[in-house]
Amino acid sequence: MKNSAPFPLNLRPHPGDALLLVDVQNDFLPGGSLAVPAGDEIIPALNLYIKAFRRASLPIYATRDWHPPDHCSFRAQGGIWPPHCIAGSPGAAFSPKLDLPPDAVVIAKATRRDADAYSGFEGTELEQRLRMDGINRLFIGGLATDYCVLNTVRDALARGFDALLLLDGIRAVNLKPEDGQRAIEEMTSLGAHPIHFEDIAA
Repeated sequence: MKNSAPFPLNLRPHPGDALLLVDVQNDFLPGGSLAVPAGDEIIPALNLYIKAFRRASLPIYATRDWHPPDHCSFRAQGGIWPPHCIAGSPGAAFSPKLDLPPDAVVIAKATRRDADAYSGFEGTELEQRLRMDGINRLFIGGLATDYCVLNTVRDALARGFDALLLLDGIRAVNLKPEDGQRAIEEMTSLGAHPIHFEDIAA
């Protein structure tokens, strides 16, 4: 059952909007070193959003983890995660099933060995690029709901952007049961609007 509710917004993508895809990388998909359960299920929905934004000639952004081999988040360095998304590796590549256009703006994050970054805004030029493009509303989906999507949405809202959360385009790690649902509840309580593709296609 959907938990998005009607609200007085024009949901059709229009000038001032951008699609922001968070970390749809091979290592976070089935077979990857840090696979999000059912992470691949979001790709068909994300491709629909990509098609809609391309049809409207609106910008598409994609964040990616781009870690050095000895990144601080890895267990060998005292972190909690297995090695993943090492810069230039096949695991760090975007899913080949994701129809990411050649002109998508790619934002690399967590590129320093001594600093982690769950948010696409942390230590990157994302905000600057969005301002330059005149963006004030973001359609946000990707992986994972309870980590990089949550933190990216938090930072987007804190910086004054409107955020639409693509419920059909996110999946959670769920290290603890219900982590994903709690993340969705937090994002909506902060002001994000949960939607499905059919809401913008109507």
